[in-house]
Amino acid sequence: MRILGIDPGLVNTGWGVIEAEGGRLRHIANGTVRPPKTGTLAERLMALHAGLVEVIAAWTPDEAAVEETFVNKNPLSALKLGHARGIALLAPAEQGLAVSEYPANLVKKAVVGAGHAEKEQVQMMVKMLMPGCTLSSPDAADALAVAICHAHHASTRRLVGGIMGGGAR
Repeated sequence: MRILGIDPGLVNTGWGVIEAEGGRLRHIANGTVRPPKTGTLAERLMALHAGLVEVIAAWTPDEAAVEETFVNKNPLSALKLGHARGIALLAPAEQGLAVSEYPANLVKKAVVGAGHAEKEQVQMMVKMLMPGCTLSSPDAADALAVAICHAHHASTRRLVGGIMGGGAR
C-alpha cells in the first residue's frame, strides 16, 4: 500500500510518500508545497491545492493521512491553519483516496514512542525508520511521520477486521 502523509500549513505543507508491505516500510518521496506568501487567501489556497494534486498525480498513493490541527492560542493563526487543513483533506479525497486523520501526539507516539516528542526526535526516528531517506524539510519529516503512523494503524485495523470478520461466520 502506498501512503501519502500530509502535514498541513498555509506557509509550508509537508508531504511524504511511503510504501507499506506487511510490517516493512519504504521511503518513496517527500517534499514541501509552498504557496506564495503574497496574494489573497483564496489564491494561496488554490496554489496549495494545485501542489497537492500534483503530488498525488506524480506518486499515485492508495490512501492519505493528514495530521489534525492542535489548538492554537492565536485564533487567527488557527483559522488560517484550518483553511490549509481543509485543502489537505479535500485534495486527496477528490482524487478518490481514503483519508484518515491523526492527532499530532498519536503521530509522535507511533514514531518516537512518546506523544510529546520534540521535532528533532521525530526527524531522527523518521531517518532511522527510512534508511537512506533525505528529508527535504522539517515539514516533510512530519508528513512522513503521519504516513508511518497511518501504516501502523491501518495494518492493525485490517488485522482486527480480518479476525473479527473471520470469526463472525
